[in-house]
Amino acid sequence: MSSETTEIITAGTAALAVVSRLHEKKCRTKRRMKRLRPSSQSSLSAKPVSACGLDFDSDSDSHVDPGELSTDSDDRGSTNSSSIEDQEDLPAPSTVSSVPSTFNGALEHFAFQSSALTSSIGTRNRSFTTPTPLPRPVKRKAPEQMASSAPKRTTHASVSASPSPQTFAGRNIFTHKRHTAAITSATQPSPVKKTKRASSTYAPPSTYAHLPNLLTDSLAPSLLVLFIGVNPGLRTASSGHAYAHPSNLFWKLLHSSGCTPRRCLPSEDHDLPHLYSLGHTNIVTRATKDAGQLSKAEMDDGVAELEEKVRKWKPEAVCLVGKGIWESVWRVWKGKGIKKEEFKWGWQGEKFAAEDGWDGARIFVATSTSGLAASMRPAEKEAVWRGLGEWVQRRRAERDREKEIETKTEAKKESRNKSGDEGREGCDRRETE
Repeated sequence: MSSETTEIITAGTAALAVVSRLHEKKCRTKRRMKRLRPSSQSSLSAKPVSACGLDFDSDSDSHVDPGELSTDSDDRGSTNSSSIEDQEDLPAPSTVSSVPSTFNGALEHFAFQSSALTSSIGTRNRSFTTPTPLPRPVKRKAPEQMASSAPKRTTHASVSASPSPQTFAGRNIFTHKRHTAAITSATQPSPVKKTKRASSTYAPPSTYAHLPNLLTDSLAPSLLVLFIGVNPGLRTASSGHAYAHPSNLFWKLLHSSGCTPRRCLPSEDHDLPHLYSLGHTNIVTRATKDAGQLSKAEMDDGVAELEEKVRKWKPEAVCLVGKGIWESVWRVWKGKGIKKEEFKWGWQGEKFAAEDGWDGARIFVATSTSGLAASMRPAEKEAVWRGLGEWVQRRRAERDREKEIETKTEAKKESRNKSGDEGREGCDRRETE
């Protein structure tokens, strides 16, 4: 049995002893009152009283007259042994004056004193230290506040001056992990704030006129998709291969979307037409650092040239690699800028470069693949490009089946022609004979 359980049992026993002595005192008071006033009847009501789990007799008093209390106080001065024991059990005179005039009030008063006695008994066998108020937890600053404030260098003296963990009943309130976390947050250097890249402004053609532009279009008739970019970058123009910069995601998205069964290299850009029926061109031919150095007038002037290329080579679909290309096409066709609610990624309802005898090419608006275009995450870009890749895979499978059918029909025609030629030769021989 633990020490705390023993203390509780001891306190309960003491409380029960006090209550039983009160009950005996009441019975003695009733007997004395009967001897002094035998003719008078008790004015006590028959309300049962229960305290600390003890049920008194049904004829026990719920109220006591002031005369009875005074008689009881006079009996305390007698030399009777029972009254002497009662005086020892009763509290000090300073507390007697505060005892209520009713029995229930006196019982509650002694029950309160018994609880105080329990706490005093519990502190005899152990030392109890009053807990000091806990220190407030260390508030960590936000990254913006930490970046604005200069980093403070902490020494061993400042670390040792940190509040030590308080003790309560022999236990540490702050664990070692929490205490070291507060020290680590104080000594941790502030993160370096990233500086935003300045946006590009218009650069005239003379800015990069000294650089060579070796990039050419990769076109062929009856392409599945013709990819239309904004303009060649500096690395692309100098190398002569489309989307040649290492940070450009064009070749990666082309493979992950399903347009090509493998990831091609920039040097294979001119092999795309006969390998996978894909081609590429740009709306503006001059090279710049990024698309921000082009003007809207240059972009709008390139729409007419694009329409001529599409009408000449007649691809099934055109993929506009970048939102800005579709905005230029929209301005030229509609005479106004496209609204935010009117724009959407993927397939559009319009056809590109339609003319008499040809319905035009379908239009797919894809995200920019430039490494400088970081407004969308790579996963979001792949989700947009996947719509184009699924259509390319389906159309490529249909084209393969059509080719198989054509080859079979041609083989049948050739066999028929051979059989017809043989028959004609036989007839000619018979006639000659």
